[in-house]
Amino acid sequence: MSGADLAWLRMERPTNPMTVVAVLILGSRLQRATVRALLQERLLCFERFSQLPVHDALGTHWHTAADFDLDAHLQCLRLPPRAGQEQLEAAAGRLAGKQLDPRRPLWQIHLVERYRHGSAIVARFHHCYADGIALMRVLLSLADNAPVAPGVDAAPARDGESSRQSTPFAFLEPLTGLFGSAVATLRDVGGDAAGLVGASLNLLTHPDRAAAIAQRVAAASNELATITLLPPDPPTPFKRRLSGRKQVAWAPALPLFEIKTVARALGCTINDVLLATAAGALGAHLRQRGIPTDGLTLRALVPVNLRPAAQQPRLGNEFGLVFAGLPVGEHNPVARLYAVHFDMERLKHSSQALVALWLLTALGMVPGVVEDRAIELFTSKASVVVSNVPGPREPLYLAGARIEEQFFWVPQAGAIGVGISLLTYDGRVHFGVVADRNLIPAPHEVTRHFAHEFEKLLLQVISGSLAAGPMLSRRISP
Repeated sequence: MSGADLAWLRMERPTNPMTVVAVLILGSRLQRATVRALLQERLLCFERFSQLPVHDALGTHWHTAADFDLDAHLQCLRLPPRAGQEQLEAAAGRLAGKQLDPRRPLWQIHLVERYRHGSAIVARFHHCYADGIALMRVLLSLADNAPVAPGVDAAPARDGESSRQSTPFAFLEPLTGLFGSAVATLRDVGGDAAGLVGASLNLLTHPDRAAAIAQRVAAASNELATITLLPPDPPTPFKRRLSGRKQVAWAPALPLFEIKTVARALGCTINDVLLATAAGALGAHLRQRGIPTDGLTLRALVPVNLRPAAQQPRLGNEFGLVFAGLPVGEHNPVARLYAVHFDMERLKHSSQALVALWLLTALGMVPGVVEDRAIELFTSKASVVVSNVPGPREPLYLAGARIEEQFFWVPQAGAIGVGISLLTYDGRVHFGVVADRNLIPAPHEVTRHFAHEFEKLLLQVISGSLAAGPMLSRRISP
């Protein structure tokens, strides 16, 4: 098991299970037998999902479960008659706070055969198996670009040339380019201990590269010092003691073309607009609870994919983290957006994501007590985890059932108990929140602000009242 994977395995806590949670809402009914056949064919071709972590004198490694039973990993979840979103959210929240059985491979699929006019799925995978990007690829490998009759095998061979593989995964490619300097450093220096040794030997025969590598290593060292010296995030209700009881809520989807319109008009990215809108929703929620927010900026841990764009899908953890500023106390939606934009531009040219990956890899190689203290220190510097995944542009179908909505939460580690999901799919953006009950007793109080905060930004663009935009951007630019 790699150092990064082991680090995530050892982060498991009763108050914070290290589980990636996905919710899929389907447009037609699926039966358990159909889903079982799909998992047997398309999920279990990944050997890892029949394996579990085993500790012995040599360390921790993957071991194939001798008594693997697919039926133990596929469970039917029954909701009350005529159950709606509130009941599904409650069920997903209970599962998000429940640890997976360590005696079996650490994943489960929960099928709600009857949900509204269709079905729903809540999937749970331990983070040590793979990061969110890899698991998204795995889940989408179960889907097709067109509806097929249940029981019909429409999945072509996994030779990397099928349209079913290439189309759903094409959306992941821009994530690597978002932090291109970090990815370039990763390729030059190496992502693990073996890569570092190889890079060192290579420098002996190519001394002309030594200066460039030394500069990047120095930059990484400075970045590590910067992270270490960051003060803890300000005390708010998001920093209370965790109870281990999770709650989930999501908002109606927003049209992606409207978000693109705002981003284009203001010279920002879609990611900037979504983060700024999420910051606005969190700020509105705090003020609703009587918490003053003037001048308040919180930090979010944002996962960053560090895989090369052309790399074939594979499991494992190959991502970094950055501390992104969320100006929750900024009432002006345009000023909030520019503040997020300038901070993200700074992070894109830093080594912070790569340093976080190296740190996680190193933590997997030290005693557990050292990792525990490091994670507590690291997570004290942020209040929320935000995962922003650009999903497939076209609708996908699971065993013939159209995937109408999907949400995807990565776990919150250490002292963090709030997670935000931003996922674009089929021309819409889905926004969801998972939170410890001690921090956000009613997560709908956050999700209901999301559309309203975006509408305020959209109205600024539509009304044409942005003539002062360039002056504003210069005024708040670092």
